[in-house]
Order: sequence, then structure tokens, then C-alpha cells
Amino acid sequence: MSSLASRPDKPRILYPDSDGKPMADNTLQFQWIVTIQGGLANLFRDRPDVFVAGDLLWYAAEGYPKIRMAPVAMVAFGRPQGYRGSYRQWEEGGVAPQVVFEVTSPGNRAGQMKRKFEFYQLYGVDEYYIYNPYKVKLAGWRRVGTVLEEIPDLDGWVSPLLGVRFDLSAAELQIFRPDGRPFATYLELAEQSEQADQRAEQADQRAEQAD
Repeated sequence: MSSLASRPDKPRILYPDSDGKPMADNTLQFQWIVTIQGGLANLFRDRPDVFVAGDLLWYAAEGYPKIRMAPVAMVAFGRPQGYRGSYRQWEEGGVAPQVVFEVTSPGNRAGQMKRKFEFYQLYGVDEYYIYNPYKVKLAGWRRVGTVLEEIPDLDGWVSPLLGVRFDLSAAELQIFRPDGRPFATYLELAEQSEQADQRAEQADQRAEQAD
């Protein structure tokens, strides 16, 4: 028997679609995760070359399944929309998500956030935003060369890549689309849809009465 035939098969590397950790620690954090991811997905829904995801594991290096992170929201320009169990960068043309968001909870630790920052800086993120909904505090960084440099004032800041504007003048963060419409919670969107249906029904009734 040849030595080649006697070698054991190389073990298959697994890239799990879940890290077993919850998406959020509480309802406020969860609401903001859904609002940011949903707002971004809606913003780019007509762009087939922009992939938006929430709480999706991003594997940065083939062969190293522990080199991973799951931002609460991420945007990858130049990548097609569609289902993914995880974002494996080597299968995405080597394209790293250019924009990532994190929403903190009281359970987040400084060391944990430091590791996230180092990961995003090392693996190619161009814009990184962290929102603390408990203190209504937003922090952000933009890539300059090989490093992420902090943006000094985010009140009124317009993201160069997303085109959205951040407003901290109210009781909580507001994110405005380029057309001026704000990101909304699921309930707010449902109310807006219901109001639109009511207006359409009233318009039909007026038209029938006019006939």
C-alpha cells in the first residue's frame, strides 16, 4: 500500500451559521438592531449589487473559522442580494463588508468592544458605527489608509458610503435617508402602511361620490 493511500483524509473545516449567542440582550437593543438593519435593507432594496444583513456571521479568512464576527448590521457593496447562512469573504470575491453597525447593551464589556474594533479595522471595514440607545450616544470611525479614525462629531454627519444622515438633536438617535425620510421601527412602518391604506380608501370613496 502506498504512503499516499495510507494518509488519513484531511478533516473538513466547518463554518457554522450560528455562534450560539443571542442577537440581543433586551428589547430596546433588539428594536434598534431591527430598525437599523431594516432601514438599510429598504434603502438598498433596488440595488441588486448591495448585500445587507443583520446578525450574520462574517468569516474573514478561509481555513480559520475562529476569525469571525457578527455585526448587528452590515453592508457589502459589490455583492449580490440573496440568502446566506454566513458571509464567507473568500466566496464573496474577497470583498469585506464596507459598513458595519453595533448596538450596545449594558452587558457589553470594554474588552469585547475593543476586539470588535480591532477585527473591523484589520479586515477592511471602511465605516464603523456604534450606538448606545441607553445614553443616546453614537460613535463612528472612518477608514483613513490602514486605520479607522474616529469621526469627531456625528450630529448631522452624512455617511459617505450610505448617504444617510445621523441626527442626535432629539431624545433618541434619528437616521435619515438621502430622500429625507427617517428610519422607522416595525410598528411605525405598520402604522404608516395603515394610514396610507386609509387615505387610498378615502380617495376611492370621494371618487365614487363624485361620479
